[in-house]
Formats: sequence, structure tokens, C-alpha cells
Amino acid sequence: MDTLAEKGWSDRDNGALLDLAERGDYEVFVTTDQNIRYQQNLSGRAIGIVGLLATAWPDIRLRTREIGKAISLVRPGEVMEVSIKVPSDGEEYLTVGP
Repeated sequence: MDTLAEKGWSDRDNGALLDLAERGDYEVFVTTDQNIRYQQNLSGRAIGIVGLLATAWPDIRLRTREIGKAISLVRPGEVMEVSIKVPSDGEEYLTVGP
């Protein structure tokens, strides 16, 4: 696992980041950008995307188990979102989308 800052990719837009990640043989891209599924054409992508529905580390760190599960389940071209808030009855932590 690497961060954008570690790779020197912090100034890249989402499309360029996904291209770089795929060329770098990454299998999963984890992001807090909740709009990536609407901004990018993900069909045919060789990488899965895990979207975290929060940006604050104190909240995200409480859901590392769910994030790990999403990373292991997401498939190429798929977006799996991880809810960081406590779900109400019947809601799930993980949701899958195109």
C-alpha cells in the first residue's frame, strides 16, 4: 500500500491516478472522493475502487476491518463504498456499485 504523496502523485486528477495505478500493477484504489464513480468511466478498468464515505482519519480508523473486507471483495471495474457512520437497522457498511 502506498499513498499519493509517497508516489509523488498528489497533483494528478482521478483519471490519471487510475491510469498510473493500473500501470503500477495495483489491484485496488482506495479514495475518499465520493464522486469518482460519476466522474470516471470505470467499465473495462483493471482496478477496483473502494470509496470511503468520510474524510476524517479519527472516523475512518474505526472501520479498518470493513475497509479491509471491501479491499478483499472489490473486483476490477467495480466500486465498493464503505460507510463510516454507524448504520441504522437494515443498512450495511459495504455497498457495491458499477
